[in-house]
Amino acid sequence: MPTVIVASLNPVKVAAARAGFARLFPEATWEARGFDAPSGVSHQPMGDAETVAGAEGRCAAARQAHPEADFIVGIEGGCGEDPAGLEAFAWVVVYDAQGRAGRARSGSFLLPPAVAALVRQGVELGVADDRIFGRSNSKQANGAIGLLTHDVIDRFGLYEHAVVLALVSFRNPELYFQSGAA
Repeated sequence: MPTVIVASLNPVKVAAARAGFARLFPEATWEARGFDAPSGVSHQPMGDAETVAGAEGRCAAARQAHPEADFIVGIEGGCGEDPAGLEAFAWVVVYDAQGRAGRARSGSFLLPPAVAALVRQGVELGVADDRIFGRSNSKQANGAIGLLTHDVIDRFGLYEHAVVLALVSFRNPELYFQSGAA
């Protein structure tokens, strides 16, 4: 059974990674386990570059601790400025045992002004959501996207979609991993 180490103990991230692998590779049975991996970036990454660096940092820490894993998955949520306001998104990075990589960005959505103001003051998005929506630990549940869409799309769904996209190169290795391929 192939082993996937998800570089987080957040149950939403672990479940989304497991589901993404199962959707794109239904012929296999996947064992997915979480590992508490530091991101190496701020608690609330700002912008694509810092968010991708966080996912990469998580992967590096997990690979060092679990060199036996068939795949390592780093999922990092971030925020970034858009002309219309502050948006939220995630980056997913996946490495296989050979060091080949896939990565993808989730969809993005604008945060309400009150949440955005807290995030701009340095408050982590999950904490800001909990304050504004009167919740507790929403980042390990439906997240900002679930709160805002009334769970039409939740954090799991947002991450699962990005995991599937990050696995495209592994589903089509002949197109991505041949020598000389760009």
